Amino acid sequence: MKSNEQPLAPEKNPVGDIPDSQAFVTYTSAKGGYSFATPEGWSRTENGTDVSYTDKFDGVKTVVSASSHPFTLDNFKKNEVQHLVAKGRAVQIVETKEVALPGGRAVEVKFNANSDPNPVTNKQIRLENESFYFSRNGKVAAFTLWAPLGADNVDQWKKMSESWRWK
Repeated sequence: MKSNEQPLAPEKNPVGDIPDSQAFVTYTSAKGGYSFATPEGWSRTENGTDVSYTDKFDGVKTVVSASSHPFTLDNFKKNEVQHLVAKGRAVQIVETKEVALPGGRAVEVKFNANSDPNPVTNKQIRLENESFYFSRNGKVAAFTLWAPLGADNVDQWKKMSESWRWK
C-alpha cells in the first residue's frame, strides 16, 4: 500500500538541474483550453485535455478536471491536498498557500515524494514537486513540476509557472 511507503533519502549529487541556457517553447492545448512554456526537446505525452513533458527525472504536466468544491485554500487543504497525500508515494507537504500569478489566482502546493519505480531497474528517487491549481468555469487545472530533490530549477520553474494561462 502506497501510504506505508517510507521517504527515500535525496540523491547525493542530484541530476535534474534544467540548464540556464534551456530554450522554451509554448505548448497550447485546444482541448484543455490552456497554454504554458515548456522546455524544448522534452518528451511529450498527451491524453485528452492533459499533457506531460519529461526529461530523465524532470517533468511538468497539466491535468484538467471538474471541480465540485469552491476554489478556496481551505477546500484545497481539506480535499485535494489530503487526496495527494493518500494517493502519492511517501508524500510530505512542505507548504500550501494562495499565490497571484500572471495566469490568475492559484493555490500552490509544494511537496516532496518518491518517484514511481523505474520499469527496468525498479529504482526510485526522492522528488521535489510544486503544483499550481488554477480554477475557471467549474474546472481546475493542476500544473505540476517535479525534479530530484536538491536540483536547482528555481528560475526555470518560475518561468514555466508564470507562463501558464487559460485560453
